[in-house]
Amino acid sequence: MTRVADRMLVAGVGLIGGSLALAARDAGLVGEIIGFGRTRANLEVAAQRGLIDRIATEPAVAMAGVDLVLLATPVGSCGAVASALRPHARAGTILTDAGSVKALVVDVMEQAWGAAGPVVGAHPIAGSEAYGAGAARVDLFRGRLCVLTPNPQTDRRALQTVRALWEGVGAVVEELAPASHDAILARVSHLPHMVAAALVTAVTQARVDGRPLDSFVGSGFRDSTRIAASRAELWRDIARANAAALGLAIDEFRQVLDLLADAIARDDVAALDQLLGGAERGRRALGGLS
Repeated sequence: MTRVADRMLVAGVGLIGGSLALAARDAGLVGEIIGFGRTRANLEVAAQRGLIDRIATEPAVAMAGVDLVLLATPVGSCGAVASALRPHARAGTILTDAGSVKALVVDVMEQAWGAAGPVVGAHPIAGSEAYGAGAARVDLFRGRLCVLTPNPQTDRRALQTVRALWEGVGAVVEELAPASHDAILARVSHLPHMVAAALVTAVTQARVDGRPLDSFVGSGFRDSTRIAASRAELWRDIARANAAALGLAIDEFRQVLDLLADAIARDDVAALDQLLGGAERGRRALGGLS
């Protein structure tokens, strides 16, 4: 397979960054991989597992000879990390990311990276509540969608390089406008996490006859709230960066929840059948049920 970068820097060697590093190495897509991050212990795990070739904690050392930078940090820190790395970037170095919000984040990255090189927004739709280098998997992106979000300023050659990287690790690549990406992900990713977080909060704070409810929790509650165990910092930043689209998604959800509450209060069998039956059919159509 054709190499896309001789030296790649992964800033944030967690589940996403570490998995991409591992898969890119396995596919022969990159030469040397440097791990850069704020937690040395995590970087040492990454090195021990063979996700990266070496650790760099100083921007000047990290960027030496690098031609492709992946930001796999929380979206709220992408601008600061890009700004720290930029003075040490050689001309033409591609900056890309893996964040779940694109319009604001791509704009921030372009401002931070300036004339250092092209910027390409990317978001692999894969992951789990696990995090850190120890959670990285070589097969995480195989058959999964990765959305690239070019805008009118995006360099076409750099876009093809980033596309080749994600396709090379087995992802199915699609391109969307940044705002379209954010509107879709607000509903299918960001909203579910906020709903799961709200459900966990409501239930763990509730008391019945003075008793907490933890010991009564079954598989349905656990399955419905699994994603709430993801890193709070990550989702805090996502919520802030995609606030407008997420707000609309929450309003839409609230309207449906109000319909359910009203149908229950009125003992409206027909309305309940319509709402719950529609949900059953919709979920089964998505597949993935065992």
